[in-house]
Amino acid sequence: MKIHQLLSGVPVVINNEEQHFIDEHRENVSLSSLDEHGQWVAQNLVRKNVYQLTKDNKNIVINPTHEIKQQSI
Repeated sequence: MKIHQLLSGVPVVINNEEQHFIDEHRENVSLSSLDEHGQWVAQNLVRKNVYQLTKDNKNIVINPTHEIKQQSI
């Protein structure tokens, strides 16, 4: 990697399925409202720091520091 790439941050790759989830569930998502596959996608987005778990671990909210302008593959 080049220095300017490291300074701008490491890009997070979001696949089409995850982008569809983000488009469908924008701000606040109740984990109990998701099916098993939806929970799996949500868990991946939390790992990628696109969403954050709330303190009660029942909802996920969009991470304000993450840019969703990522290109999907």
